[in-house]
Amino acid sequence: QLQLVESGGGLVQPGGSLRLSCGVSGRIVSTYVMGWYRQRIGKQRELVATISGGGRTNYPDSVKGRFTISRDNAKNTMYLQMNSLKPEDTAVYYCNVVLYGSRTHDYWGQGTQVTVSS
Repeated sequence: QLQLVESGGGLVQPGGSLRLSCGVSGRIVSTYVMGWYRQRIGKQRELVATISGGGRTNYPDSVKGRFTISRDNAKNTMYLQMNSLKPEDTAVYYCNVVLYGSRTHDYWGQGTQVTVSS
């Protein structure tokens, strides 16, 4: 059983930067993918970035070149560095861990609000 807690959201001006953190409590002993998703008002939750256990990253075109996902295994923490933020990046951001084994387990954090506005 894992627990995920996001932090680092807030209000930032267009063009600014924020770094989100996701603390993971619990032990990961299987193949996994960690990721960030967001949900804008009136929209479905969408992928922002993923990182595999082997370190492979994936981004949609909407954030590619502006956002960077990383993790610190020693601290059990995942990060999302967001640069050149745009008003359309305003959303609640969620961290996610999917564990793959004989069964798939899907864990979510509670979300953190990011607002990009002047």
